[in-house]
Amino acid sequence: MSITKIIYPIVHGFFYLLSLLPFRVLYALSDALYLLVYHVVRYRRKVVRSNLASSFPQKGESELREIERKFYHNLCDYFFETLKMLSFSPEEMKKHAVYHNVEEMQKCFDEGQSIAFIMGHYFNWEWVTSICLHLKHPEAVFGFVYHPLRNGVFDRLFIDMRSHLGGTCVPKQDLLRHLIKSKKEGKVFFTGYVSDQAPKWSNIHLWTPFLGHDTPVFTGGERLMRKMNDAVFYVHVKRTRRGHYIITPQLITRTPGKLDENAVTKKFFALLEANIQEDPSNYLWSHDRWKRTHEEFDRRYKVVNGRVIARSDSTDADS
Repeated sequence: MSITKIIYPIVHGFFYLLSLLPFRVLYALSDALYLLVYHVVRYRRKVVRSNLASSFPQKGESELREIERKFYHNLCDYFFETLKMLSFSPEEMKKHAVYHNVEEMQKCFDEGQSIAFIMGHYFNWEWVTSICLHLKHPEAVFGFVYHPLRNGVFDRLFIDMRSHLGGTCVPKQDLLRHLIKSKKEGKVFFTGYVSDQAPKWSNIHLWTPFLGHDTPVFTGGERLMRKMNDAVFYVHVKRTRRGHYIITPQLITRTPGKLDENAVTKKFFALLEANIQEDPSNYLWSHDRWKRTHEEFDRRYKVVNGRVIARSDSTDADS
């Protein structure tokens, strides 16, 4: 028996019991965690401060610090809100994550068209999995793409949280197989993508403006959407107060294959930026998103027949 199988029931049991606490207690714990993370550990403070300053050069230092402090509060809230998913009932989730404008998505399902749901790391993106409670179809498969964690115990914990309301967690390396299988079985599929991760050098095929930066982005998701002819929706999220969100799907296109290449990806980043501008403190600023620059890419790599190849006079390490 693996160590994960031995330890996991204990870890799951502890966090499940923690999730049963009322929100007022969880948010009190979140406030305490904020003091530790922000003032003592100073978790990624330099990265957060650099990202905010370069994304909002027009804002003064006091305003940037206020956004910074709110971000760390929201990050700690995110942790406890996500734990709550282990024990949330569907009725409770509907009260805390309210969906608007799902009729257009339901129409796609009713007409037999599959859906791609694209979002950014905007709090609380984990609760977006509650879409399973709002769309109905007898042959629907709900899949949420994720990157498996190295720690097997916490990987299983996040899978349990994300699938609690009926969805399936699909490792990104298995996504194409999952979509083809669903299509062969005559099912419509809903696929949720968190699409603003920073790609490795070898996966950079597009640079696009985002928050004042020339930003490298993934395009593999769009290629799958075009291949599967998905209806593509952006996930607009508004945090109205602690533990309460309004989630509004916004249609980008029902015919991605008819648009110019990379048009869906560019539109997604434009919508995400507009969403962030509404309340910057709800975006995940602790990720070192712009550590790879276009200038360094051009110096170290070249694109040959659609593949990223290291130049002969440069290192080929994908760091």
